[in-house]
Amino acid sequence: MAELRLLAAELLRHLPAHPRPLAPSERELLALLLTDLPGLHAQLDHVEVRAPWYDGSASLDLDTSGPAADVPDGVLPVSAEVHSNGEYIGELLLWVANGRLSAIEYAWVTDEPPHTLPPATAVTTQR
Repeated sequence: MAELRLLAAELLRHLPAHPRPLAPSERELLALLLTDLPGLHAQLDHVEVRAPWYDGSASLDLDTSGPAADVPDGVLPVSAEVHSNGEYIGELLLWVANGRLSAIEYAWVTDEPPHTLPPATAVTTQR
């Protein structure tokens, strides 16, 4: 039954209706990126996906009703490299507006753009 719930939650990522809840893999990825940022990490239970940046985009606009964090607007100073089979294929950028998570951007260096965010296991972070 638990596997069925996880599958259903992952399928939420493919629904066109927005806003929608984070899929478990998206939540896991954000939790990894926000490990050392408790003010933003506290927003995880309130984050929803507003929309992809464009049809088929892995980058997502986010909404949160969670408490605002005391961080400046713009890109967070988190290094999050994405690797596949040991090869660098891109990086993730987290955007903040008014103390709230506003977007996750997947900047890729491959020939084809990714259509989903990478799994947390493919991401290496440095602060």
